[in-house]
Amino acid sequence: MANKRDYYEVLGVPRSASKDEIKAAYRKLAMQFHPDRNKDAGAEEKFKEISEAYAVLSDEGKKGTYDQYGHSGFDQRYSQEDIFKNANFDDIFREFGFGGGPFEDMFSSMFGMGGGRGRRGEFGNDLRYDMEISLEEAAKGVEKEVEYSHFVACKRCKGSGGEPGSGIKRCAKCSGRGQVQQIRNMGPFGRVVTAGMCPVCRGRGESVEKACNECDGKGAVRKSEHLSIIVPAGIDSGGRIKYNGMGEFGKDGSGDLYVIVGVREHNIFAREGEDLHMGLNISFVQAALGGEIEVPTLFGKVKMDVPAGTQPNSNFRLKGEGMPNLRGRGKGDLYVRVKVEVPLKLSQKQKELLKEFEKEGRKGVIDRMFG
Repeated sequence: MANKRDYYEVLGVPRSASKDEIKAAYRKLAMQFHPDRNKDAGAEEKFKEISEAYAVLSDEGKKGTYDQYGHSGFDQRYSQEDIFKNANFDDIFREFGFGGGPFEDMFSSMFGMGGGRGRRGEFGNDLRYDMEISLEEAAKGVEKEVEYSHFVACKRCKGSGGEPGSGIKRCAKCSGRGQVQQIRNMGPFGRVVTAGMCPVCRGRGESVEKACNECDGKGAVRKSEHLSIIVPAGIDSGGRIKYNGMGEFGKDGSGDLYVIVGVREHNIFAREGEDLHMGLNISFVQAALGGEIEVPTLFGKVKMDVPAGTQPNSNFRLKGEGMPNLRGRGKGDLYVRVKVEVPLKLSQKQKELLKEFEKEGRKGVIDRMFG
């Protein structure tokens, strides 16, 4: 899958598709190409392709990053394991008689992922924190202090869920196997038997004899955290900053925290990637005679030459006065569209001068016509 197709094309949906439309498209294709139902050559590769597309487009944060940067930028931010992390396939396949556990193992083996969803046990969920900044802050970079809450390991039981000194016993639900079987009647398709993770011991096959009094056996308690978020210069709306292990606590590994950045609209500048666009009013005299004017930028005012005879809506490019590249590769440009202001009120002298100007213009035309 080195040369990846567009995810929307893979699922056969437009970029404006809703979450329900994306889910419906994937459900239809998954039932067609699932390896247990389709033994044709290439079916498994097709199933991998559509599953990856769904894992991205069904997640608001990942979808926003993909829409902004495409495959090249997205793949630099997400590993294969990140793509499938917290993707929910269970509710789609359960209606067809398949459980969640086997699919987690299948994705793990298909894509060669070594962690997270392919393992048994209790892993903490990832968290999302939405943060809004100004365009000026996005241009220069900023550090912001935020507060959020998440589950951390209980100090009393150190995350085990058992009262200190309490022993371990075999799980009664799964008899120590870590899995339980489910049998579903599929009508004309017969019965389907699936094995899924035990909901009591979460695949461990064992549980504590006495639950911790502090956390009621959960192994975790909620805690508020203060975190300093460093936002890099050049970030755009939908950009994300990942903090490993700062998500929800899990006995087999904590999740991650994803800070999703939103950039507020500016009252002067409109952003297109790394370029900025703005409108600037100049007088009739400045447009006619030309001259040097001051132009505001996100980094201070700069000088711009307006040539004599500038027409309304002329567009000027100020190189390097746009947004910085997120990876430090220079800056975009600022495009200035000039608007010529027509005065609403004129003094008597101004009126006379304009009439003289018009008269001179007509005289020049007549002279050229009749020599």
